Amino acid sequence: MTEPHAITDLAALEARYGAVNRNSIAKETKALTPAYRAWIEAAPFFAIATCGAEGLDCSPRGDRVGQLFAVEDDRTLLIPDRRGNNRLDTLKNLIADPRLALLFLVPGVPECVRINGRGTILADPALLTRFTVQESEPATVLRVDIDAVYFQCARAIIRASLWDPGARSAPRSLPSAGKMTRSALPEFDAESYDRALRPRQKSTLY
Repeated sequence: MTEPHAITDLAALEARYGAVNRNSIAKETKALTPAYRAWIEAAPFFAIATCGAEGLDCSPRGDRVGQLFAVEDDRTLLIPDRRGNNRLDTLKNLIADPRLALLFLVPGVPECVRINGRGTILADPALLTRFTVQESEPATVLRVDIDAVYFQCARAIIRASLWDPGARSAPRSLPSAGKMTRSALPEFDAESYDRALRPRQKSTLY
């Protein structure tokens, strides 16, 4: 069935939104400027988006400032892949298609910074040692070759009241990790899982 209100033509899309703000184009650079570098080096969190043979993925990455990643130079980032669930969605996608997009957030700051580039998965022993934390090496290190850097204006985060303490949901009002798992696996023991989750996460961060 054809959707009568679908916009499938680029010209029609651009006509509906009007002219692009020239500053939004001018602010894009092909490498980290000193200002962009200072901004992302204060970020303890980013999301990484990839696309592969099995579809799309957007995954969170977080760590202490200075441990999350390293700026090798103005065109290169190095990102240790810390302990996770071993689904490897991001890394599998990068094997098929090296293109990626990163979105960096700094708590309390309404802007965010975006980086587009290409990723290479490395298992260089020297790099793994370099990113060791609490005697735990990352399994791999992702090298990002930067193609574009630009900041995103604050409107989305302001609209969401993302950093407003008064807008936060109480954890008890939301389904727990165990309950979400049980929604997919009816026989799953959600209560036992939830009781053990926080201590397990604390002891297996790295």
